[in-house]
Amino acid sequence: MLTARRIGLAACLALLVALPVSAETDRAGPEKAMALVARAVTYLKAHGKDGAAKAFNDPKGQFVEGELYIFVLGTDGRYVAYGADPMLVGADVRDLKDAEGTPIVQQMIDRTASKPDAMVEYVWLNRPENKVEHKRSYVIREGDWIIGAGYYTAD
Repeated sequence: MLTARRIGLAACLALLVALPVSAETDRAGPEKAMALVARAVTYLKAHGKDGAAKAFNDPKGQFVEGELYIFVLGTDGRYVAYGADPMLVGADVRDLKDAEGTPIVQQMIDRTASKPDAMVEYVWLNRPENKVEHKRSYVIREGDWIIGAGYYTAD
């Protein structure tokens, strides 16, 4: 005789079997990155720079989602917030280049100078995977802050 507990367990197992298994399941994409950045901009407008910086720098907070995290650069090229490693706050990264020599931060500054948002592509170390991969960061300029989130691509 099936008990309610066994029926519930059987239903859960059936659901798990029906779900597709993919290595890409944990991967973020442009939609998630853009949504996270939009939420960060809304938060900044509601809580001001001090409140936003505190929230964005919390590695266990609402602005870190799997491989996605919010980073904020000042237009002077210094980190204001870095959700993955708040120890980098204040670091001057204006001259930061990727493995192929792409000036990442300078591109973010330049591309958002003439329009409010941009997508910047570069090559970066994916620490959890321990391999260099192509990455894209979606960034929005809000005053003197450039707010972004990046995701690894299959390219």
